[in-house]
Order: sequence, then structure tokens, then C-alpha cells
Amino acid sequence: MDFSQLWNGLLWPLLRLLCGLACGLLAANLLEALRWTQGLSRAALPLARAAHLGETAAASFPLAFLSAASSNALLGEACRKGRISRRELMLANLFNSLPAYLLHTPTIFLLTWPVLGRPAITYVGLTLCAAGLRTLLTLGVARCILPPGGDGKAHEDRPEAADGTGDRRGGAAPREPRASRQSARGEGGRWSAACRRAWQRFLRRLPRLVCITVPVYVLMFCLHRWGVFTAAQNWLAAHADWLAFLKPEAMGIIVLHLAAELGAALGAAGSALYSGGLSPQDAVLALLVGNILSTPMRALRHQLPAYAAYYPPRMALELILANQGLRACSLALMAALYWWLAC
Repeated sequence: MDFSQLWNGLLWPLLRLLCGLACGLLAANLLEALRWTQGLSRAALPLARAAHLGETAAASFPLAFLSAASSNALLGEACRKGRISRRELMLANLFNSLPAYLLHTPTIFLLTWPVLGRPAITYVGLTLCAAGLRTLLTLGVARCILPPGGDGKAHEDRPEAADGTGDRRGGAAPREPRASRQSARGEGGRWSAACRRAWQRFLRRLPRLVCITVPVYVLMFCLHRWGVFTAAQNWLAAHADWLAFLKPEAMGIIVLHLAAELGAALGAAGSALYSGGLSPQDAVLALLVGNILSTPMRALRHQLPAYAAYYPPRMALELILANQGLRACSLALMAALYWWLAC
């Protein structure tokens, strides 16, 4: 490889990944230091109560609408400190399937609409329904196996009054005439102290994030260069006799999707659709099947480096297996339902 290939194929994508992970970690630490996780948890309080999730897991749900990296960083930090159990972390991660997918829905729709047209609405709608189904299923499972309020060992420290005169039994301190001015000064000091704590925690976690993410990402890059993923794609394509319910023209879409390249698969789908080789229903089914079959390689190439930055290796692998396994099953259910109704 020359330097341009190395930069475009490894260094630049790795740099973007590290910057995204670092920003997510810093945002999660700042939210925790400012105690804004309590405010975030109130937004998801009805769903969290229904799922018997604790405050930290509830806070990660609305945060996942803004940043999946920050949500994972919040859960990983809470589990490392013993605030939530491994079981609750697993369920919270699966519970965040819907907001995590909604975060990328506009991008996916804007990619598929110019190529597919109206079938793009069907494809994006089915994948969105699959994400909602994963969240609802997780809600039911969590409600059955978790006690009310979660089974973590979390307890939030009570904020002390700015002047130190709060009631030791948890009651409110008497208000003084100058309380508002003292509160304003205390708020500035609170922000400064919270930012300092968040930055210190970030600096402690950053070396681990880099030392774990970089080797994992480089390993995935090397496996791709050595043809491991290509061999796996070819094997799956050669042993896909059970896909006989699809037209032969759909196999090209599936093979391209196995490379985890949505753009190439969409290009093939659009070409087959407009040439009359595939009907809109066949194109949507081919994209769904390709999405399902590309799950293992997508997890290894993209999700493993990100999860390894926030969770211990074993936990990261367990989360990926559970997340991607449930994702594949929900997509398969949507594909089967769509095939039964439309074909």
C-alpha cells in the first residue's frame, strides 16, 4: 500500500472513530458530573418504570437519541463503578435499539430514496419496525426478570446546599434573603467543578479507549486486506441455496450487502428495479436479506472496535452477540411478514 491507500483505508477512518468515541465519552462524563442524567431519566421515566430499569439505564435511553456513543459510555461507566449490574446493562443496551436506529434513520432514508423511490419508504419502515420490536421485546423481558427500579447497586449522592446548612435528615434548608445571589455564584462554581471532574475522568479513561480501540480496528483492517471477509462473503454466497424464494437477480444485491456496503447494494437494487428485473417487493426483500446476512461482518468490522472502547472485552462481545442476534431475528421476522403479505 502507498500512503494514500493507508490514509484513506485505515488512518483517516480510525481517526474519525477515535474522535467520535472520545467526544461521546467526554459528553457522558460531563452529563454525569452535572447530574443531568437525572433530568434525562425523567424523559424516559414511563418506559423505564414499565421495564423496571434504574435511573442510569433510563437516562441512557433519551441520550441514545442524540449519541449512541455517549449512551454506551454512560452505561459502561456506571457498570464499572457498580451502579448497575451486568444484567441490567445488557437489557438497557437492547432497550436502546429504537433510539439508536432512529439516530441513523434520516441518513438511511436519504441514501435509499434517490435510488429506490417509493420502495425506500417500505424498506426503512420495516427496519424501523424491527428496531421498535426489539425495544418492546426487551421491555417485556426486563419487566419479567428485573425488580422494580432495576437491580443495580446505584445510589446518587444527594447534592448539598451551597452554604452547607442543609438539613441532615434530607429536609430543605431555610431560605435566606440573599439565597438567590448565593445560588447564582454557587451555580458557576458547580459548573466549574463539574467540568473539572468530567475532564479528569475523561483523561483517565482516554488511554484505555485508545489502547483497546486502535489494535481492534487495525486487526479488522488487516483481516479485510488479507481477504478473510471476502472469503466469508463468497462462502455465504455459495451456500445460499435456501434463498430460492428470491429471484436470481436479487443475489447480486445480497452479495454486495454482505460486504457491508449499503451504497453498492442500493445501486444494484436500483439498477435491477428500473430495468424490470426485480419488482419493488423483490428489491425490498433482497435488501432485507442482505441486511440480515451481513450482520456478523458488520458487528466485527464496525461495532466491536466501538464497544471495546467502553466495555471490558468479554462484556463487549456479549453485548454485540445479543444486540446483533436480536437485530437479525427481528429483521427476519419483518422480512417473513412482508413476504407473506406482499408476495
